[in-house]
Amino acid sequence: MKRFIIAALALTMFAACKNEASEKPVKNESEKAQKLAPINDSILGQSVIYEANIRQYSPEGTFNEFTKDIPQLKELGVKVIWLMPVYPISSVKRKAADGRFAEEIEDPKEREKILGSYYAISDYTGINPEFGTLQDFQKLVKTAHENDIYVILDWVANHTGWDHIWIKEHPEFYTKNEAGEIIDPINPETGESWGWTDVADLSYDNKELWDEMRKEMRYWVEEQNIDGFRCDVAGEVPTEFWESAVKEIKQVKPIFMLAESEDKDLFEEAFDMGYNWEGHHILNAIAQGEQNAKDLSDYMEKIDTTYQEDDYLMNFVTNHDENSWNGTLNERMGDAAEVMTALTFTLPGMPLIYSGQEYDMQKRLRFFEKDTINHQRGKFWPILSKLGSLKNESPALDGSKTEADFLEIKNLAQNTIFSFKRKKNNEEVIFIGNLSGKDKEFKINLNGEFIDYMNNEKVFVIEENQKLLFSPWEYKILINR
Repeated sequence: MKRFIIAALALTMFAACKNEASEKPVKNESEKAQKLAPINDSILGQSVIYEANIRQYSPEGTFNEFTKDIPQLKELGVKVIWLMPVYPISSVKRKAADGRFAEEIEDPKEREKILGSYYAISDYTGINPEFGTLQDFQKLVKTAHENDIYVILDWVANHTGWDHIWIKEHPEFYTKNEAGEIIDPINPETGESWGWTDVADLSYDNKELWDEMRKEMRYWVEEQNIDGFRCDVAGEVPTEFWESAVKEIKQVKPIFMLAESEDKDLFEEAFDMGYNWEGHHILNAIAQGEQNAKDLSDYMEKIDTTYQEDDYLMNFVTNHDENSWNGTLNERMGDAAEVMTALTFTLPGMPLIYSGQEYDMQKRLRFFEKDTINHQRGKFWPILSKLGSLKNESPALDGSKTEADFLEIKNLAQNTIFSFKRKKNNEEVIFIGNLSGKDKEFKINLNGEFIDYMNNEKVFVIEENQKLLFSPWEYKILINR
């Protein structure tokens, strides 16, 4: 990451399954003719990433229904779509919300409702018939590319479902207990199960598994022209495997790699971007009154010394895990939701939008069963659209390997007011936010006339020694007039 710069101011202040699998040798010819520019750091630096939950996105829960809406995602500044797992889900040990397996549920109507976890995969190169066909998937990718949007797939290399073909044909690919039985994943720190009983743990001690897994990943890039991967629990898989896989796949074309991890070692050769989990938890804690603006400032200084200059993280206020297990954006952040969202777009890194966030989603989506998102535009669509446009258009918000400088503006209210400047070339974006639930009066060593970007581009004047009064959770994004 770019050096964290403290501006010293005067004030010292992101079996249908098998039929689909049989189609995998088919080349997607229309995709090969697509002229979308190869994904690169320049594009990623000013991108918004969108996490698509196909099952819950529409009442139909299909690729085709999501594909219809791809053009409008451009309004939100989206340049990368991350598809949650699209592969067939294991029917063996298919889990329900109450922890039971579907086969344990006697009522057939209730049993049919259990669709299982997207992350219990039975075939890495198949398509979940719940979502449609391989041709439907190809249409989605084609439509995204026609709209200058890249597509990455969720990749689950740590474990498979219990009816994956490897269970029978390659049991040596799996971790076993002392009795020689295949087991579910174990927490290495405690030696106990994570509780992911619907999946079987893969053992990367077996180098033949490395070959097979690389082959499965390469298929999607080489045959279906996808643009990279978001890799589930990436830190639980050997870094050396990821490095070998990326090296091989990049022989096909450039790809974008996102790790569900903050492990800086993964960024050496394998991954472009990781999760900003710690930053996300700080934003949650500030919204809940447990931490403050000074804690966020300290964290920004910490990551500057932890990561290398070309490492960057995905900023987010919600995602599929947070929404389903920890609560909606409103539940966790309440009145602070807008200012925290604005921070994810203006801080160094890439902002994430999760399916439904753009529609002010006020419910926790079911994870193992069918649910749906209300597509009624409300408060957040215009906010995300405005923020997305600025992210796309201003070099000062470059957030990737060539990211713009981040200069914190100190102030006497540092426990409450968080203020900083992003700068690249001759472009500047200034953020000033009250990260508290109380009115706050303060001074800041800025003066001049600025465009108040979020407030219909009205002029915002700051005079020397002027006291500013911000309401609870109020923020300003200022650009040079």
